[in-house]
Amino acid sequence: MKSDAGVQYRLFLPSDYDACWSLWSASDGIGLSEADSRQNIESFLGRNPGLSFVAVGERDARLAGAVLCGCDGRRGYLHHLAVAPSHRRRGIGGELVARALGALAGIGVRKCHIFVIADNAAGRQFWQAQGWELRTSLLVMSRDIPPAS
Repeated sequence: MKSDAGVQYRLFLPSDYDACWSLWSASDGIGLSEADSRQNIESFLGRNPGLSFVAVGERDARLAGAVLCGCDGRRGYLHHLAVAPSHRRRGIGGELVARALGALAGIGVRKCHIFVIADNAAGRQFWQAQGWELRTSLLVMSRDIPPAS
């Protein structure tokens, strides 16, 4: 699908991994870990078909933006939204979010959450401008799980 931003939007494919990893690695406010390995991202995409999207240049097919979207059956979750610096301020991030939310709505999910690193002021500003609300009544707690033996 075409847009005024000079990009086309399509589903995130496993073959997009290397370009997405490069984009995420170069983007402030994106926290990467072993959970973002090729194998884990491919597994994520397989468990959440049709929910994650990329934006690619119409002329050169280079990655301009990406978002991972998943679902636990009740709530959706967006991860690693990033837009290449050369393509920012063109609505690409907002369009990627809209497509992910539309895909969630299509499977009956009516609420979505995001995780924003606390000191990522630009990220907080973007999300609030998109209509997302800061939830101060919740805390995120995490625990590493050792590999199965």
